[in-house]
Order: sequence, then structure tokens, then C-alpha cells
Amino acid sequence: MKYYIILIVIINCIIMSMVDAIIMPPYFVKSFIKVLLFTVVPITFYIKSKDDSLRTMFIPKMNGIIFSFVIGVIIFFVITASYFGFKNIFDFSNVTTSLTEDIGVNVDNFMFVFIYINFINSFLEEFFFRGFAFLTLKRYVNKKFCYIFSSLTFALYHVAMIFTWVSPILVALAVLGLFIGGIIFDYINDRYENIYASWIIHMFANLGINTVGFILFTTIS
Repeated sequence: MKYYIILIVIINCIIMSMVDAIIMPPYFVKSFIKVLLFTVVPITFYIKSKDDSLRTMFIPKMNGIIFSFVIGVIIFFVITASYFGFKNIFDFSNVTTSLTEDIGVNVDNFMFVFIYINFINSFLEEFFFRGFAFLTLKRYVNKKFCYIFSSLTFALYHVAMIFTWVSPILVALAVLGLFIGGIIFDYINDRYENIYASWIIHMFANLGINTVGFILFTTIS
């Protein structure tokens, strides 16, 4: 089973990266493809293999939810404060151009994208990278490998989306941050055995990033 999970994660990340960086369909089409790859394919695996981790990863634990809410709020303020701290050091002007030309995000549809990324996209990624590629995979292989594999694929997957947005230095820093964030998310899920805790933190992180995006659209566009 472990080889099926590893192959599914790698292949789906490659396909989604090609969609993001090469094919670049309209945002709605890209989102539909992501739903298929990050939910339908793993669920098919669960049905075929009769693995019950799909059920257990959706059992909430209130202490984990409260903890994640507090951490999420802190992360939101760290992200937004970091933008204001570094905006005079790094050039962020290419972000809005890349979002419009490469992804099709603009001022008119930004609020739709804002809501989708914060709630739906964060769930898709948590289910796929933390639920499927970590909580389920760790049933079959060494836990240390699961930490590295889940976090590394999560970080590298995002390169296709951000490599044209900012300078290579910022891309490298973003990938490092995503890898460390993935490790932290995996640890939280490992502790609480569900994806709700990391999903809440992920939502707040996306909220912070999208708040910065909104600021950029309103000040640069």
C-alpha cells in the first residue's frame, strides 16, 4: 500500500504543477482539476484498500481545535506584519501581475478566490498532504519518512505557483518556510490524529497571505 500512496502523491503533484505552471487554465478549471486529484483519487484509494484512516482523520478533538485557533491567529499577524516589515526591502510589484497573467486572478474575482483559497483550497491540501500523505502513509512506513515526504512534496508543489511571482531568494525562503510549516502541520496532526487542527492553522496562514494580496491589488493595481 505504501508504494501506491507515494506514487499517487508524487504523480498528482507533478500533474498539478504542470497545470499551474504550463497549461495555466482558467482558475475555475484549475480548481476543479485539483479537487479531482487531491480528493477523488485518494478517496478511491481508501475505497479500494478499505483503509479506515479516512474516517479517523475526521474525528475532531476540541483541545486541538482551540490550540490551532490560537496559533492560527498568531501566524496571521506574523505574516501581515512581515509584509509591512519587508515591503521596502523586497519588490512585491510582480505578484499582482503574475496572479493576473498566470492564474487569472484580478480585482473583479479576487474575493471569490480569497474565499476559495482560505476555506476550500486549504482543506484540499490538508486532506491530501497531511491526511493522505502523512496520517495514512505512516500506517505503512517509518514515521520520520512520512514527516519528510509529506512536507517536502507540500513545499515543492508550491514552487510551480510562486516561482514567477517574486525573486529567487524569496522563492527559496518560501519553500523553506513551507517545508518547516509542513513539518509543524504533520506534528500537530500526529498529536491529535485528525486534520482539523492543521486545517485551522492553514486557513489563518492563507488568510494572512491573501490579506497581503488584497493590499497589493488595492495599492499596486
